[in-house]
Parts: sequence; structure tokens; C-alpha cells
Amino acid sequence: MLKSVCGYCGVGCALEKRDEKLVGVLCAKGASSLKIINTSNRLRQPLIRDSIKEDFRECSWDEAISKIATNIKNTPKDKLGFYLSGQLLSEDYYIANKLSKGFLACANIDTNSRTCMASAVVGYKKSIGADFVPLRVPDINKANLLILAGANTAESHVILHNTIKKAKKSGLKVVVVDPRYTLTAKIADIHMPIKVNGDIDFFNLISKRLIEQNLYDESFVQNKLNGFKSLKENLIKLDEDEMLKNTGISKELFDEFFTLYKTSKNIITAWTMGLNQSSQGVDKNLSLINTHLISGKIFKEGNGPFSLTGQPNAMGGREVGGLSTMLAVHLGFDEESVAKVKEFWGSESVVDKVGLTATQMLEVNLSTLIISHTDPIYHLPNRAKNEKLIKDIGLVVEINAYDDSQTSKYAHIKLPALPWGEKEGTQTNLDRTISKQQVLFEALESAKPDWEIFCMLAKELGFEKEFDFNSPKDVFDEYKMMTKLNGYMDICEADYDKLSDEPFVWGQKIKDFLTPDKKGNLFFTENRFLSEKISDEFLLLLITGRTRDQWHSGTKTRNVDKLLKHKELEFFEINTQDAKELEIEQNQKVKIISKRGEIIAHAKISDDINKGVVFVPISHRGVNYLTDDLLDAESFEPDYNHTAIRLIKI
Repeated sequence: MLKSVCGYCGVGCALEKRDEKLVGVLCAKGASSLKIINTSNRLRQPLIRDSIKEDFRECSWDEAISKIATNIKNTPKDKLGFYLSGQLLSEDYYIANKLSKGFLACANIDTNSRTCMASAVVGYKKSIGADFVPLRVPDINKANLLILAGANTAESHVILHNTIKKAKKSGLKVVVVDPRYTLTAKIADIHMPIKVNGDIDFFNLISKRLIEQNLYDESFVQNKLNGFKSLKENLIKLDEDEMLKNTGISKELFDEFFTLYKTSKNIITAWTMGLNQSSQGVDKNLSLINTHLISGKIFKEGNGPFSLTGQPNAMGGREVGGLSTMLAVHLGFDEESVAKVKEFWGSESVVDKVGLTATQMLEVNLSTLIISHTDPIYHLPNRAKNEKLIKDIGLVVEINAYDDSQTSKYAHIKLPALPWGEKEGTQTNLDRTISKQQVLFEALESAKPDWEIFCMLAKELGFEKEFDFNSPKDVFDEYKMMTKLNGYMDICEADYDKLSDEPFVWGQKIKDFLTPDKKGNLFFTENRFLSEKISDEFLLLLITGRTRDQWHSGTKTRNVDKLLKHKELEFFEINTQDAKELEIEQNQKVKIISKRGEIIAHAKISDDINKGVVFVPISHRGVNYLTDDLLDAESFEPDYNHTAIRLIKI
């Protein structure tokens, strides 16, 4: 029997292999793992070409690695980029980060977590002092109230949602804040049909009432927080009626909610892309966290602000240092941190500045771009612009297990990597739990794990001794020792060999703020209406999100639809009244148009979505032809959930 962990969302559901069968409590996404390993779209050999106008030819690993290394040697470090993914394991992340930031003096290494979790990272760092999630899934069983804001757990974190439903039987109350009456909202005690981008006003209204009604924790505020005076002064100035108008929530409904809120001893507020993916994503995070700080509902069982990670190892990538806005193991680019890292890695080439983010790389005329297990042409906003930009990059390398990504047509070299089920290594799930993926199936002989690919490249570049790793365990053991450079990370206590049977939860001893003065920071934020506005030409607002059966674009599962009953991939949801006014019928093909592009999708007419709002799932591979590439000024995360559109019947 082999114990492993699912490689889809950030929940990290345990599974076992018994008698050539996988068993475990898995959702539709996880169940598809049984079918996807040898799908027809596997990338099976290294491929190379000189121009994207040519056909690929098969080549050896040595030829491909030599070509990449030669290009890197001839590329100025500010023109080199590494584009990583939350689907990588921590060992993969570690080697790539060590090579780029430690030995190539290249700061331009980032991850697709930039497009989903970057706003939460900045929010946590500003308010509590570190990118640290201050509670865990079991806390849900000790909470009295769970607020889900812009998070559809029933479809994005299915097994976590089952935990929520079970807790409801023991008395947990659930409030869902969402423009759609989602599957999650259907189990809620109260559904708050908020206007798109009304989140800051919603959470400011909670804080305003807590302060005005003297319901905040005065002792906690005085002894443990900075910035309360400023927050109070600014919130009192705000007009409640105007704030309610911005949320689209009636006073009666908000009063009902607030009665529940103020009588709940233990409160968890959980969120995901509905807040993060915004031109004010950081501000939304801060306004939410403010409610927990002033009420003192943090660092206590059953309480806290809980960001829900979407990718299986997005959190591990953050811990390792995969984001361009951090150096390694949660350390920044200050002089002391850089000195520590130089000594640990034994390198004088360690970078001392922030690099380009994933949302900036295509904008700066890179010469060489290495992409690992992700699909930027599919997932970055304003796709038509990015398709033009990537054509100007001299060498694009794609490391992937599958051969039909949207980025593939712009690659010059494609390297076959091992997917989930054929490789071993660690991932950190959404509540700081480090678990181990095991090899469950016979690995494709011509493919390699990503850490090994990056080691091959490092050795070709002349760093044989520094990258002399023989197994993922070797890599993990070096990484965990590196975490000792950071005073609050205790990952060094994890035992790689025991992780399958005993996942390790780091940070269990942290019960206080991680700021220099050990105090939390309050920040007043205000809705500045920065997102794209509707107009006479574009009267509707587009929002995006996941569906239950697909994780992203269906790269793995589209090819097994005959074996699995999936929801439709390319639909859009529209309010019944909007559909009537536009004379759109159920299942009718419609052209969806924004200022940046257009797509075609089938109509799903429903009363489960606010009037004036259209939802397109990210399983529609063309959705980012529509979305706006406006970024949050601090997190550089795109505004995926506020795009002005119009509809034309076909």
C-alpha cells in the first residue's frame, strides 16, 4: 500500500494505492486522476525548432539542455525569465529558485501564483507581518460563524466544502458573500448577493459598526494593534447608506447578518479569487483582515482570516521563495537576508532586488523565457496582446507533461516532465500542511521530474557541485535546513521519510504577530472604483471562476470526458431578466465581446446570478481574450473579475 496526496486544489486530500487501485475521499477532479496519466496529449520526447514557423523535431535531452544553457550564457540577466507554477513540488521550486536567484543573478523568477494568491500574500505580510495563514481547516469545527467571501468551495475546494457541511450539523452558521447564488450559497444560512467590487465597502461596514457600537476588543486593540486611531477616524466619516449602495445589499439583510455576526463568539472569514483577483485585491484583503484584528478574533481556535489556496503547492512555492517579490524561505531583499542566503548557498551572485512578476515578464522584451508546468498564454489577461508579445522572445522553453497547452505554439523547445502520480516530492496545502506525493504509476521513461531538469541545466552552466542532488529527498533536506535562516519557519523539523504517514504542519507554535514590534497593523482602505467601467457600448460585467469538474482549462480531463461525466466547459451564466431583454435563449450560442477581444459560449440562463453580471468559467480556454490586464498596484495581480462586456447573438 502506498499513501499519497491529490495534486489538484490546495486541500490536499489523502489517497492510497491498494491492489493497483486508488482509494480515498476524492471529488470529481481528484477521481479523474485515475484516468489522466497516459492520455493522448502526453508530451513524450524533447522537441526543438529554430522558429515558431517551423515544425518541431525530436531531439536528445543533451541537445535541448545545451541549447538552453548556451542561450542563458548569452542573455543579459535582466532579459532572462523563469515562469513557474503552483503545480510544481517544493523540490522543483527550490532548485529553480536557487539556480535563478542564487547563481545566475537573475531576479526574474515568478510563479502563476501571482495570478491567484499574490494579493493575499501582500495582505498577510502588511497586517500580521508575514505570509502566514493563522489558522487551519480543523478550526472550522470550532467556529460559530464562517463567512465565505468570493469563494465557491462547493466547486473549487469540494472536500473542504464537505467539512463545512458536516460542521453545520454541529451548529456552524455559514454566510456566503457572492454575486452568484452558487452551489456554496445553497447551503448558506444567509446569502449576501453583493455587487461586483463591493467587498471593501462590505468589510468596512462591519468594522464601522463594530467600532461605533463598541463591539471591538478594546484591550486587544490597545495592546496588540497599530493604526486603530486612523482607521476609526476614517471609518466614522463614511456614510453607511452609500456603503450599502456600493454593496448592493439591503439594510434589512445586512442587519440580519450583523446580528448573527455580533452574537458569534468564534468567526472565520475565508476567501479566494473573488477578492484576490482585483485592481484593489490587497485593499480587499486588508479590509477583511481588519475585522478580525479589531475584534481580536485571530490567533484563537475557531477564529481568523483564512485565504483558500487554489493550487496544490502554491503555498509551498511561496515558502520556498518562488515569487519574484521575495528571495527565499520568506526572506526579502534586505542586506541581512541577502547575506544569510549568500552564505548558505555559497554564492556571491545572489540577487538583492525584486524581479519581474509573471504579469510583467511578457511586457519587457525578454530574450529567454523558461516556463514550467503552466500556460501563460491561456491564463494571463488580455490574451491577444500576450500572443503578440511572446512572439518577440528569442527562446521560449516549455517544460510540461502535456503537449496541448495554449503556450505550446509559441515555444522553441519543449521538455517532457513527469506529472502527478509519476513523481515524488512534497507540497504544502492551504493550511500549512506539508505532505508527500508518491510515485503511484510507472513513470514515462523519456520524461523527468522538474527538479532534475533544472539540475541538468545548472550543471551544464557550470554549477556541478552546487546542484549535485540525486533525489527529491536530497533537495528537501537542503531546503528544510535553509528554513533555519528564518526565525519563525520550523520546516527544519519535518522528516521527509515520514511525510506520507505523518504530514507535517509548520508554524504550530506561532500564536502572535510576526511584525518587528509583535503588533498587528490596521490599514484603512476605501473603494476607489479603479476597475473597468460599464458603458453604453459594454453594459454588462464579466466575472470568472472555477466549476466543480474542471480545475483549470481541462488539459488533463478534456481527453477523458467520455469516461467521466463533466459539466459543459464553455458556457456563460446570465441573469434571466438580462437574457430576456437581449432575447437570448437557453443554450444559444452567443458572442461575448470586450474592448480586448471576443469569444463564443453557450448561454446558461439563471436567476442564480445578479442582474448585469455574466459568469464565464475558466474552463473556457478563450476567457482571457476578454479580461482586463489592469493590475493591483502592490500585488501585481490582475483584475479578472471586473470586465465590461457586451453580448451578440450568433
